Amino acid sequence: MKRTLIATGVAAGLLALPGLSVAQGGGFVEDAKANLSLRNLYYDGDYKNATGAPSDREWGQGFMLRFNSGYTQGPVGLGLDVFARAGLRLDSGGKRGDADASRQPGTMFPLEDDNSAVSEFSQIDFAAKAKVSATEIKAGRGFEPALPILTRNDGRLLPQTYSGVMVTSNEIDNLTLRAGQFDEASSRSWSHYDGLRIAGGTERVNKFQYAGGDAQLGDNLVASYYFAKLKDYYKQHYLGAVHTLPLGEGKLVTDLRYFDSNSTGANRSGEAGYGAAGVFNNGEVDNQAMSALFTYHRSNHSLGLGYQAMRGDSNFAFVNNGDGATAYLITDSQIGKFERAGEKTWVGQYGYNFADYVPGLSFSAKYLRGSDIDTLGNTGDREWERDLRLDYKVQSGVLKDLGVSLRHASLRSDVARDEDQLRVYLTYNFVLL
Repeated sequence: MKRTLIATGVAAGLLALPGLSVAQGGGFVEDAKANLSLRNLYYDGDYKNATGAPSDREWGQGFMLRFNSGYTQGPVGLGLDVFARAGLRLDSGGKRGDADASRQPGTMFPLEDDNSAVSEFSQIDFAAKAKVSATEIKAGRGFEPALPILTRNDGRLLPQTYSGVMVTSNEIDNLTLRAGQFDEASSRSWSHYDGLRIAGGTERVNKFQYAGGDAQLGDNLVASYYFAKLKDYYKQHYLGAVHTLPLGEGKLVTDLRYFDSNSTGANRSGEAGYGAAGVFNNGEVDNQAMSALFTYHRSNHSLGLGYQAMRGDSNFAFVNNGDGATAYLITDSQIGKFERAGEKTWVGQYGYNFADYVPGLSFSAKYLRGSDIDTLGNTGDREWERDLRLDYKVQSGVLKDLGVSLRHASLRSDVARDEDQLRVYLTYNFVLL
């Protein structure tokens, strides 16, 4: 608990440092923002056919303090971002790897030396930033990228973060250009940073580079292109487009995505420790992922239908350190990702906002069915997943803005462990500045 108090106190103390006054810093403090987010999570994973992997049930409390300064005055504005976070274990059972136990630690907390869950963990990250005209440069730690070629995972108590350099430019109207390099990642259940890899690889590297941007083409179309490269693993091109079409009393949103991923460096030459998962060519990355999702919104309803196809000899390539990762796919869901070699997946989803009856209440359901999965000696494996979600945010009174999210999912698969999963989130956000 001592580390938790120190981390939170250091971040909060930035707001009172004597040198950071409005007179000296101009917009550094004037435009600063700070908030404290609370997240309470109960997680229950019930594994149906996994030998030696009993169910895990965990409960924890997370604290996330974010401070984002404004910029100093002058042609080059300078600033500082701070992200302090801490997690407390309220419940977790057994020891990882104990096949005789009825419960094991899951993926919410780091582990002690005896493979039991720690009682608490914390971390504080700093990032310096500079702004020239409409171009912003950030360098440091605590980044939470939300890009097609790299998206942080936020499915447990605390979010995954990255370290490196990010550049974002809006010098040209209707065009946002982005570039950067990341060297390490901190898992959603870690208090340290480590190198990067993909699923199937064991060697970690310290260079993920990317460049690209998003263009607003008229009022209803956004087109995107990005190139990314993870040293000694893969290089990847991404093309995407989101189009909105007024249709009847509603609107039709079309989301198109295409990834082309190929091997590079040690992965291409077949060096040990750099192989990809789901392959037939000595671990070499080879994947093309194509998808289309059509969603019709009308009044409080939304109805979506999508299709995704994987081609090539490997699974979809993305940064995956093996401790929780998110892929920018229409099939990335509560449990599975449906990203295996050869897999073809249909997606159906429905959402309803109860604003007319119970303001703050919403519901969504999603169903995925994948087929034609390629595994060694078999090309006909299947899987399906059903996700149900109910969200509510208190609209008034003492508990205003308290959020409750109930999420249940079921996965049945020929190539992964069957699982029923329940998550209950309680969230609240304090605006400090």
